[in-house]
Parts: sequence; C-alpha cells; structure tokens
Amino acid sequence: MEAPAFHFTPEGDGPTTVTGNLPDRGLFGFLGRAPVDTSNGFMSTGPHFNPVGKEHDAPGDENCYADYLGTDTINIVGELITLTGPHSVIGREVVVHADPDDLERGGHELSESTGNAGGRVAWGTTIDQGIACGLMLLALVLTYFIHTSDAPSNI
Repeated sequence: MEAPAFHFTPEGDGPTTVTGNLPDRGLFGFLGRAPVDTSNGFMSTGPHFNPVGKEHDAPGDENCYADYLGTDTINIVGELITLTGPHSVIGREVVVHADPDDLERGGHELSESTGNAGGRVAWGTTIDQGIACGLMLLALVLTYFIHTSDAPSNI
C-alpha cells in the first residue's frame, strides 16, 4: 500500500488542485491549519487556515472516493488554495481528522467552526519541493563535512 501523501498542483493563475491518498479506514476530515507549531506533534497544530474569514461551509461536489484497493483518493480543486502570496499553503500544516466533516450541518457546537471533524489522527507540513531539495543538499553537505577529517572547525 502506498504511503499517505498530498500533492498541491497550481493551475497557472487559476485554482490549485489537491490530490492524495489515505488508507481506507472510514471517512476523514481534511483541514489546513496555521501557524506551524510542531512542539507537541499534531496536538499543537494551529487553528483552521482561513485567510478570508469565511464561515465553515460545504463544497459543492464530492471530493473523495475509495478505490478498489481500499485507498481514499482525494481530489480537491481550491480557488483560494495557492502556493504563493498571502493565501499560500506552503509552510502550513495539513491535518487529517478522525471523523468526517459535518459540513456545518451537524448541530454540534463545533459544527460551525470546525465541522466537528473529531480528533487529529495524522498531520504534515506543506513544503515547496525546491526548498526541500535545497535543504536536503545542505544536509548532505553538512553531513560530508562532519564525517570527513578535513572539515572546517567553524561549521
């Protein structure tokens, strides 16, 4: 089975498409959060990322389906999801919640603010692949210097 992953693909100046997969263990809530705080794992993730201050609402169509291997496939097209600018999701946390989002229709006190999606079961931080490659290169260079006898003493 493939490891869970999400991919954010911009469509030029248009919307960003979020695709990904999760092992099929039922329905999940999928939420962006800000700011990044990993001091206590996913328990310290910030509030919902809501740059335009809109109320929690339901998308107009289905965004997830389970394939024949039992993997939930996510395909969301987000007009307000961007990879640059003030609404960028780069550096934000993505949290998978234990329960499906009730889309503000559940009547629970948390329905309006969070969709009453339950506890946090998985999370990750969105990173730019260019930045990630740069950080990996830096880590390799530092590893080389640390493990060679001619490493400069000021590193």
